[in-house]
Amino acid sequence: MQTELLLAFSGFAAVTLFTPGPNNMMLMASGANFGIRRSLPHLFGVALGFPAMVALMGLGIDRLFAAFPALVPAMQIASFAYMIYLAWRIAHAGAPRDKAAEVEARPFTFLQAAAFQWVNPKAWAMGLGALSVYAAGLGGSLWVVVLFAAIGIPSAATWTAMGQGLRRWLARGSRLVWFNRSMAVLLVVSMLPVLFH
Repeated sequence: MQTELLLAFSGFAAVTLFTPGPNNMMLMASGANFGIRRSLPHLFGVALGFPAMVALMGLGIDRLFAAFPALVPAMQIASFAYMIYLAWRIAHAGAPRDKAAEVEARPFTFLQAAAFQWVNPKAWAMGLGALSVYAAGLGGSLWVVVLFAAIGIPSAATWTAMGQGLRRWLARGSRLVWFNRSMAVLLVVSMLPVLFH
């Protein structure tokens, strides 16, 4: 394994995992609305679900899209529709002190967050890009998967903690409502570069 290539991929993984995207917007909103402890299943679902998806890509599932190119726009449309639905849910999340809203609202489970990776266009772009550029030079997809997991956990924790850090400030007045609406808009906007690339 070439050390330079490993360092280059580590930089790629850090930049792509720590920059805003659908996962990070949702983790921040979850941290703000539910706190870190309640958001842990969501956090680990993202941090481990994405590398699991990349592992399956490395085993050849990405060839399905090469064989059936019409699946790509269909997946993009389905992904964007699901993101709109999630943005709507985030925008209409109730304040933590609203007991009726708190009973109905809950963070993603581990499996929901892991399954979300399959409709996240940024995750697909990151995974396919990493495998096509780095996997062969690193001796296979294992290093790509391991490094995505190793860097993904601190990334997911950072975004969730940022949301948690805003909880006290957001508890005043209608700040949480506007925060949730802003996160919903950013969630949709974070998809645009991937969809129109």
